[in-house]
Parts: sequence; C-alpha cells; structure tokens
Amino acid sequence: MKTTNFPSFNTYNNAVTVKLNRPQVRNAINAKMWREIGEVFRTLGSDIDECRCILLVGEGKSFCSGIDIGDESFGFMDANDLNDANKNESDVARKYLSFRSKILEMQACLTSIEECPVPVVAAIHGACIGAGIDLSCCADVRLCSTTAKFSVREARLGLAADVGTLQRLPKICGHGSRIRELCLTGEDFDAKEALRVGFVSRVEEDVFGAAMEVCERIALNSPVAVQGTKFSLNYSRDHSVQEGLEHIAMHNSAALMTDDLMASVMASSTGTEGNFKHMMPQARL
Repeated sequence: MKTTNFPSFNTYNNAVTVKLNRPQVRNAINAKMWREIGEVFRTLGSDIDECRCILLVGEGKSFCSGIDIGDESFGFMDANDLNDANKNESDVARKYLSFRSKILEMQACLTSIEECPVPVVAAIHGACIGAGIDLSCCADVRLCSTTAKFSVREARLGLAADVGTLQRLPKICGHGSRIRELCLTGEDFDAKEALRVGFVSRVEEDVFGAAMEVCERIALNSPVAVQGTKFSLNYSRDHSVQEGLEHIAMHNSAALMTDDLMASVMASSTGTEGNFKHMMPQARL
C-alpha cells in the first residue's frame, strides 16, 4: 500500500514499520496525512494478516513537529471563513455544529492507532510537538532518542489541545502538578523529563533499533495473547478494576481455547520460538 505521505509498508519478522513521510516540514501533519493515518492503522489492524506489531517512526530529522497550520483545510487561517459552505453564515451555533464534525473526524483518525488490534511502538526522535504528542499518546509503547524534544504546544498557540493529549497524557503519566504545568504553559521538555514523568519507557542512542527490538519481542508471542492483552489494558484503563476483571474473564473464556496456548508452553519448555498461525482478517459486511 502506498500513499503520498506514507511510504510502502516495510515488514520484518512480522513487525510492520510505518513512517510519517513529510521530512521537508519535519513531518507536520496536513489534512491529507491526517486522513491517511486513520486509513493506514485501520488497514493494518484488520487486513494485514502477517502484522503482529507496528513500529511508528518519522522520516528525516524529527518525529512530528505538529499540525501543519498552513493547510487551510484545518480552518486556522480565518476563523470567520471555516469553509465555503458556511463563510456567509453569521450564526455562531451553526458554525460550531459545522466545525465540530471536523474535530471529531480528526480525533477518530488518531484513535485508530489506539484501537488498532496489534500493538504500536513509537520511536521518537527530534521534535515531538503538539499533534506529535497527540499521535504518540495513542501508541502502546514509546521510546525516544537522547535528542528528542517535546511540547504540548497548543496553549501557546491560542487553543486547548482537542485531539487527545489532554485526555490521554494524564492517564499515561498521572494527573499530577507537573503534567498540568506542561499542558498549561506549553513549555518544551527533553528526553530525560519525558522518561522521568513516564511518557517514554526509556531513552536510547539508537532509538530505531531499540524500538524494533521491542516490536520483534512482541511479535514472538502468540498474536491471540498479545491482542487480548492490549484489549484488556485499554478497557481496564477506562473502567473500574471489577469491570476490567469481568471483561478479561469473558474474553479468556473463549481465547484460552486457542492452539497458541499449547504452542507457547512447548516453546517455553524447549527454549524455541513458538510457531503461531497468522490472525484472520477481521470480518466485514
């Protein structure tokens, strides 16, 4: 699969690498790229049977420098001229209801990363600003280079972040004072601070190699077990402990019948890699 902003997928040991591919603007996300993010992760999560883990990286010098505010499709250039259909409409309520659907669509594109059945590992280098934080918050695992720079930049640009950072970052790092400070001030923070607050797992000189190693280790496990683990982690994050326990009990009532269970036990006892069948594509109408 090829798109303008994403190169063709590169699969190695059942790990698929996806690159943000606008290096000339430090991978700032324009409207086309935004839509493609949703398309790519919905496809990888449902139709690519050899995909067991996804490595998300940025081409060039940065992971992602944020939203491309020069793209008029986002409606930033003139608040009174959001699109051709409502530029002559003076009713604020109608403008609000018109623009709300665009924000929801943008949220859904990034949420496709979080909802992708297979784990997503983000390897962050250089700038990870604004929408870059939104994007990486949706990944399951984040590693960064020693040179990575982060910022929840939206407050400094005159808006509240509205596509996921304010909802996901506190659940990743906690609702404490430091996270609120970073969101309210829009200040830059470095790799050491990202590690200290728990936004990244670790800081690596060779972040791409280290992140690929994580992907390969995940891909060695039963895809049934890995997908069930991701489902349960995401569900439990948003529900009570008791609800999470009931959810995994229901899931495992069926999932424990997989052949992968015996294959995993045999692999563990013999010190070999498990031989697991690929997952079936997700059924659709």
